[in-house]
Amino acid sequence: MEIDLRLESSLWVGKKRYQAVLTGWYFQWTEVDKNNREKKTTSVPVSELIGLEKGQVEILPCKSVEDTDKDFTVFYVKRSSSGGSYGLLWLFGRIQFSCASRALRDQWTSHLRAALKTHSPSRPHRLLVFINPYGGKKKGRHIYHSLVAPLFELAGITSHVIVTERANQARDHLLKKDLSGFDGVVCVGGDGMFSEIMHGMIGRTQQEAGLSENDLNVTLQPCHLHIGIIPAGSTDCVCFATVGVNDPVTSALHIIIGDSQPLDVCSAHHPTEPVRYSVSLLGYGFYGDVLAESERHRWMGPLRYDFSGAMVYLSSRSYAGVVHYLPADPLLSSPRDNTRCLSGCSVCSKSTKRLFPHSTVSESVHSFQSSQYRSDRSEAGWVSVAGRFRCVSFTCMSSSCPRSPLGLSPSAHLADGTGDLILVLESHPLGFLKFLHRHTSSEDQFDLPFVEVHRVKAFRFSLPSGEEEDSLEDMESEAARERENQESPQCGMDSETKSRTGSEQQLTDRTKGWYKPRGDWSREKSLFCGPCCTEAPAVSVWNCDGEILPFSEIQGRVHGQLVHLYARGIEDKAACVD
Repeated sequence: MEIDLRLESSLWVGKKRYQAVLTGWYFQWTEVDKNNREKKTTSVPVSELIGLEKGQVEILPCKSVEDTDKDFTVFYVKRSSSGGSYGLLWLFGRIQFSCASRALRDQWTSHLRAALKTHSPSRPHRLLVFINPYGGKKKGRHIYHSLVAPLFELAGITSHVIVTERANQARDHLLKKDLSGFDGVVCVGGDGMFSEIMHGMIGRTQQEAGLSENDLNVTLQPCHLHIGIIPAGSTDCVCFATVGVNDPVTSALHIIIGDSQPLDVCSAHHPTEPVRYSVSLLGYGFYGDVLAESERHRWMGPLRYDFSGAMVYLSSRSYAGVVHYLPADPLLSSPRDNTRCLSGCSVCSKSTKRLFPHSTVSESVHSFQSSQYRSDRSEAGWVSVAGRFRCVSFTCMSSSCPRSPLGLSPSAHLADGTGDLILVLESHPLGFLKFLHRHTSSEDQFDLPFVEVHRVKAFRFSLPSGEEEDSLEDMESEAARERENQESPQCGMDSETKSRTGSEQQLTDRTKGWYKPRGDWSREKSLFCGPCCTEAPAVSVWNCDGEILPFSEIQGRVHGQLVHLYARGIEDKAACVD
C-alpha cells in the first residue's frame, strides 16, 4: 500500500510565516506577508535533503542541540556559483521551522523521513573511508573530521575510517579484507589515492568474477561498490573533472545523497608487467619525462612539477614511435565537436544502452562486450601513425583542473566507452610552448598543424625497428647504475619518500641517473643552454595517472563504465537558481 506523503501547513521561520508543502518529490516553502500575498518560493527535491532533526540544531562548525517541542531543523543542498570554477559549489543549507503544535511538528518530521526513505533508496548507510595524511598540504585528517564526518553523522551514515601509513595500503586492504556490509569506499586525498583505491576495487571485482586482469582480451566486470572522492591533494583532477569544483563539502554532499556517475577506465598492458589503470592521463614523452624528472626533486614538494616541466621543456625532446589506434564511431561524438560532458550528458546516456544492452543479466553483458572487442581486435579498422612525437597522451575524461579549466581534451566524455588520443608531433619549441599554454586558456589546443586528436576504443604504442634493442641496452645500463646507487647510503628522505613502496623507490633511484644518453637523437640541438641541455634518452616512460610505468611499448583498451563515483557530472552554472 502506497503511503500518502503529501502534507501542507503554515510554518514559521523566526517571525515570518511560510506556507510549506511536501508533495512527495519536493519540499517547498513560500513566505506569506500580512496581506497573504505570496513571495519567493524555495523548492528543494526530497532527494537533496541531507537530514532533519527535532529541535533547534546546529551542525557546523560544531554540533549543538536545543530540544524544543514545536521546532524542527531541515538541512538541504544549496547551490552557488563557484567563481572561476566551471561547476557549481554545493553548500550546506539549514532552515529552522516552528509549528503551531508538537503534534504538527511530529507529523512533519515523520512525513519528511518517509519521503527520504521512499525517494532516495540509493543513499549509502555504511562507508569505508581511507585518509591519506601525506597528500597535498597534509590536511586530509582535518578536512575529514571537521567538514565531512559531521555531515555523514547527520545523514545517518556510519564510517569505518583507516588512516593510511604506507603506499598501497588501501589497495591491499580492498584486495584482501572482507568488504561485506559496505555500500561504498571513500578516499580522502588526491589523484594518487583515488588511483590506489580504483586499482584495489577493480582487482577485487575481477578476482571474485574469476577473471584475469592481465588478459587484454578479457572484458572486465564493473565494480559494484561506488567510490567517493573528498579532495585533499595537490591537483585533484579526477574530482574536478567529475564534479566541476574541488570542494570537500560539495563532494561530501554528493556522497550523502547517493549520486552515481559511471566512469570509463583504460587498462594499460605490457607483456612483462602487471596491468595498470588510468582515467585522467596516460602520457608518453613530455608528460612521462616531467614525472620522472620530478622524482629527483621530491624535496621541493608540489613545486617540483613546475620546475621539472620547465627543465623538460627546455631540453626540447622528441621520441620515435608508432601509434596504432582503433577509431570510435565518429557519428556518435567527436573530440572536436566543442561540446562538454555535463550532468545528464545525452552521449553518455545513449552509450549506457549501447555498452550494456542486457543490463539485467551480467553474464550477457560480459559475453556481449567480449565478443564486440574480439571483433574489434582484427587489424581491419586500425589506423597507424609513425614519426617523432613530443608527447603521446590518452585520457578518458577532459582531465580539467583549476590550472587547466578545460583540460587535456575539453570535449571528452566520462562514460561513453571511448577515450581521446592526442598526438603531438615533433615541432619547433615555440610551437610546443603555444600548445602547452593553450591548456590554461579557452583557445583550441588542437588547432595546430602538428597536433592530432582522435576518439578511440583502443590503441597501441610501439618502437620502430631497431629502437627496441637500443632501449634494452639502456635498461641494462641503468640496472647496473641502479645497483651502484643502492650500495651508497640514502640520507635526508622525508616522511613521504619513506612511505613509498620499494618499486616506487626503485623508480626514484632509476631517475637519478635518468637513462643512458644516446647521441643523434634529434636533427637539431636545443635552442637553449643550461643544466637541462643534456643528450636525450633513447626512449621515454609512461605517466599513468601520476605513476611511472618504466617501459615504452604499451597496449591500451577502454572499459566502458567500469567504476561508479558518488558524483553526477559537472552541473552547468545556468542551473544555479539559489
